[in-house]
Order: sequence, then structure tokens, then C-alpha cells
Amino acid sequence: MRQRLNLILLGVADVQRAATFYEALGWRRARAGHDEFVLFDLGGVALALQPRAAFAADAGADTVTCTGFPGFALAYVARQPEEVQQIMARAAQLGAVIVKPASRTAWGHAGYFRDHDGHLIEVVYEDGWHFDANDNLVL
Repeated sequence: MRQRLNLILLGVADVQRAATFYEALGWRRARAGHDEFVLFDLGGVALALQPRAAFAADAGADTVTCTGFPGFALAYVARQPEEVQQIMARAAQLGAVIVKPASRTAWGHAGYFRDHDGHLIEVVYEDGWHFDANDNLVL
């Protein structure tokens, strides 16, 4: 197995509502997909939104609800410190739940919100992260 992820699957209650939320944050849908499977091209990795019940059935899971701390978050690395506050404010306007407001940290700036389906998303800025000419994170 190669050391990479190609697809991030998120089970959501309402695919179109979730897609509209991410579009309002500035993301663009990929051309592929359909009403019950919406794709966003993240630059070599795709984010797929699909109905939570269908996702659970496909995975053979016995539940379609998630509660508590998932031990997992999606993270957006901002290019500038002020971008953290801007994105957090926009997410809140769109109905996201702010879990940890944007604030200064020992390493930069960060905040967390939950989308409409409870997925935890961190918005973070650190001086140590660098991007290439194609906006890909360079490790």
C-alpha cells in the first residue's frame, strides 16, 4: 500500500445541505458525482459527501449516529493568521458550531468548529507550514 490517502468520505444527514455549506466557505464541487455523492477536489485528494445511513450500510456499521469526541478532525492550514478568524466567522454565519474560538496559540493561531453533521474541523495557522506553487502543503 502506498503512503497516501485518495478519498475522504464524510457521512452526512443531508448531502445537498452539507455541499452548500462547503460551497459557501469557498470550495468548488468537482464535476463528477451526483446528488447523493458530492465530490470536492482538494488537489490530489477528494472529499466525498454521502448519506450517513448509506455510508454506514456500505461499511457494515451498526449505527448511523456519532456522539462525543471522534478522535479525528479535518484541518485547513491558513496562509495568514487573520485568515483563521475570517474562516471561523464565516463558518459560524453558516450555522457551524464553534467548538474552540479562533485564538492565539503557542504555535500560531487556531480554532475548531463542527459542521452541520458534527464533523470537527480545525482552522490553523503556523509559520512552519509551507506551500508549493500549486498550493499543496510541503512537508
